[in-house]
Amino acid sequence: MKNRLAKIFCLLAAVGAAIFLISGCGSKKTGAVDTIKDKGTLVVGTSADYAPFEFPIVKDGKKEIVGYDMMVAQKIADNMGVKLKIVNTEFPSLISELKNKKIDLIMAGMVSTAERRKVIAFSKPYYKVYNVVLVQKKDAKNFPTKASLAGKQIGVQQSTTQEAIAKKQLKASKLVTESQLTSLTTELKEGKLSGVVCEKAIADNYLATYPDKYAVSKVKLVTPEENKNIDIGIRKDDKDLKKRVDKVLTKLEKSGQLDEMFKKAQKIQAENK
Repeated sequence: MKNRLAKIFCLLAAVGAAIFLISGCGSKKTGAVDTIKDKGTLVVGTSADYAPFEFPIVKDGKKEIVGYDMMVAQKIADNMGVKLKIVNTEFPSLISELKNKKIDLIMAGMVSTAERRKVIAFSKPYYKVYNVVLVQKKDAKNFPTKASLAGKQIGVQQSTTQEAIAKKQLKASKLVTESQLTSLTTELKEGKLSGVVCEKAIADNYLATYPDKYAVSKVKLVTPEENKNIDIGIRKDDKDLKKRVDKVLTKLEKSGQLDEMFKKAQKIQAENK
């Protein structure tokens, strides 16, 4: 009888130990960085119509997305010892893609506005934004003030800070909203629009690439302090990933590599116009 009870006790003890081990393994939480390392790939979402931050080129007969953001993304992937995968989508869809875990990070020249911070987290800033109105070169002298744009068709990219700024500061203009900036600048070149509100670096890139087509007007737009920082979008729960990304950005900033990569991206764009 004692032997039988002893066997039952041992069996129950073994079962209990197994349950403990299983529950223990199930309760262990894996951080975002470990998850990315396990799959071997960092998936970055972008909207490749924002040179020199992100734009497409054809290399060796194949189309690829390059630019400042993509260079920074590669540094982050290298730091984690994984491959980099770029997912190109329309800008307004990026936050949903991040929240639905289809991508790990947003790198698309995205400004960390208060509204966006309600739904996702952001890295430390790695670029400062200033906004201007891009116009046709022949019209540069025709649009010196906001009043001169009254009644004119002005393009803004959907769901961007430029759209918000234009709605507040160019109320007398007729705003044309589209999902891709490149579509707006093409319409500007064709004379369908009188101007396009965009970030200064983007405008400068168009001037360098198409010096006979575009110019920056003298219209003064105020960029609010809360809309001046371009950051990397991260899910709020992925705190370990944010910490890792911030660490990489700090290292790149201190070494001067951020400035070097931005200039390199501008050069690549000029060579592939």
